[in-house]
This record gives sequence, C-alpha cells and structure tokens, in this order.
Amino acid sequence: MTSVPGSSWSRTSPKEAGFNPGAFEDALELASASEIGIGSDLTSMMPDGTRHPSNRPLGPVKSRGSTSGVVVFQGQIVGEYGDIHRPEVTFSCSKSYLSALCGIAVTDGLIDSLDERVGDRIRDGGFDSPQNNQITWRHLFEQTSEWDGELFGIPDWIDRGRQVADAKARLESTVGGSAEEVVDYRPLTQPGTFWEYNDVRVNRASLALLQLFREPLPQVLKRRIMDPIGTSNTWSWHGYQTSWVEIDGRDIESVSGGAHWGGGIWISTLDHARFGLLYQNNGSWGGATLLPESWTRATRTPCQLNPDYGLMFWLNTRHHLSDVAGTDAFAAMGAGGNVVFIWPEAELTIVLRWCASTKGVIDSILKARIGS
Repeated sequence: MTSVPGSSWSRTSPKEAGFNPGAFEDALELASASEIGIGSDLTSMMPDGTRHPSNRPLGPVKSRGSTSGVVVFQGQIVGEYGDIHRPEVTFSCSKSYLSALCGIAVTDGLIDSLDERVGDRIRDGGFDSPQNNQITWRHLFEQTSEWDGELFGIPDWIDRGRQVADAKARLESTVGGSAEEVVDYRPLTQPGTFWEYNDVRVNRASLALLQLFREPLPQVLKRRIMDPIGTSNTWSWHGYQTSWVEIDGRDIESVSGGAHWGGGIWISTLDHARFGLLYQNNGSWGGATLLPESWTRATRTPCQLNPDYGLMFWLNTRHHLSDVAGTDAFAAMGAGGNVVFIWPEAELTIVLRWCASTKGVIDSILKARIGS
C-alpha cells in the first residue's frame, strides 16, 4: 500500500522494494551518466529574438545543476543520485502544475465543465474574436485551442506549427531543448480540430486561471497543493517582465506555463516527487482529497487528436514514455530531460533531471524490478 511521506522521507532498500539490487545500481549509474550535452547556461536552449523581438528570454533563467534523480516505491525512496534538493528550472513540467490548478478551479466551481467556453467567464478581450470565442477549457488544456492573438508581446504564430507529434518525439526533443523550429506558420483551423504544442496558448490558459482565482497562481498552488503534500519552501514560479496584469486594483504577475521564454516553476527533484506521488495516489494525500479522483482520471484521458497527451500530461498510451510500463503510466515532461514519471499500477514515481535518455533510463530502472 502506497504511503505518503511526512516532513521527511522514509527509505527502503532496493531488495525490500522488489528490485534486483545489482541491476538497480546499474540503472542509477546509467541515469547519472546520461547527462544532456547542454552547458549550465540554459539561455542556449531558448529563442534569441531573431524571428520576433519578443521571441527571447523574457523571464528569469538560472543556471542548471548536474543530473539528479530519485526513485520512489510505495511512497518510500528506493534510490537517488545527484543533488535532489537543489531547485532547478523545469521547463514544460510547469504545464502539469498548471493542470492541477485547473482541477482546483473545476473542484471549486469556478469552471462548471471543461467543455464550457472560456469566454463565458473570462471577459478580458482574449476570447471575443470569432476565432477565439468557441474555445473551451478542454481545448486549452489539451492544446487544441487554436487561440489567435498576441500575449505579453509574443504572437501565437511564433509557436504555430511547433509540432511534437507524440511523446516519443517529445522525449527526443528534450535533449536539445524546444521542439523543431517553425519555418512558416500555418493557417488556423477551428478550435478543437488541431493539436499543437504552443506555449503562447499555455500562457493564455495561465492568465485565464489567474482571472478566475483573482490571486497569484503560486499562492493558490502553495495553499492547495504544495503545503499539504509537504514540499520544501525552495520552489518558486515565475512569469515574464511583460506578464504583469491588473486584477482588482492589484498588479499581479501571470506566471509562465511552459517556460519557453524563461520563468516557469523552479523546483527540487524531491519536491517534484511529492507532486508525482499525489497523482500516483489519484489526488489523495494522507486521507485528504486535494484533487478529486475524477480529475486525475480526466488528466490521464487521451486527447482525441493526440492519444499520447492528456490534460497537460504525457501518456504512455502507445508506450512512448516506456516500453516496460503499462498504459496507465503518465508523466510531466520538460525540455532538457526533466521528467516526473508516474506508474500508478506499480506504485512507482521516478523523477529525472537533465537526462539525455529518459526512456532508456526509465526502462532500465523498471526492468531492474520486473526482471528481478
């Protein structure tokens, strides 16, 4: 039975957790050695402003540390490597935290249904046009919205055509940073008819949630998720120098949902693991329901236009995350080999940072247990 850690983690040996100790040690050594070929300066992974003046780092960026990771079975640490306490940039893993906040908005009745039109509640002009007024919350969080416009100085066409066809392509793209560059932006289609990995639209979803909650999203996340699951106080969530908006007479920073242009969530490997464990436990933590099971189930429901994607989580529907894990496995994923891999059936959560071969490392860890 999966437990949850208190203020400190309990540990178990690989043998007690059902792993072959030698094979497990080899898997962690492989993980530690599989560091991405990108230096500590992460701006090298970001746009340089060539295609548009605002297509450049607009939010804070910090240097990365060395590779690190942790394997958690039934809520106990089985193995670790590297500095698992150091907060790191996590790029598009930020999207999955944004998804959790959408779940809270649904739980609180701020959103009646994912199929409700965003413009029925958000009246800031961003959903008024004929192209945008049919967009639903599901479209935003499945990345099928086809939202058209400019946000915080960045036009949506910067990422229009930035396709990540499936989770395998996403895994491969994490080594070099963002997905393939856009050559020509394509014509828009109707909302809900085209899947696209577009960070401008993710940031539009973040701003929409801010309009609902009427307070900084990091405060909501801290109060409703991070404090209850016992994370450290070292994580932070950043926006851009251009993303301040006025809410009820206050200037509030709208945080970045994808960190394509800097910002996003900076968090330690261990705190990532707590977040993954919450989803492994279907939104429950120590007897309290932080996210309804219906929401975590919706999170893992494949998008009709991309079966490898749910509500800002990647899915193992076609075994692109892992050849070994079952189809119930899913993950938060970000550029640079940042992964929070969750396999509920096996009661396993694996966090990898700056890993050049995430699928290979995940499978080597899983084989050490299944093949023991």
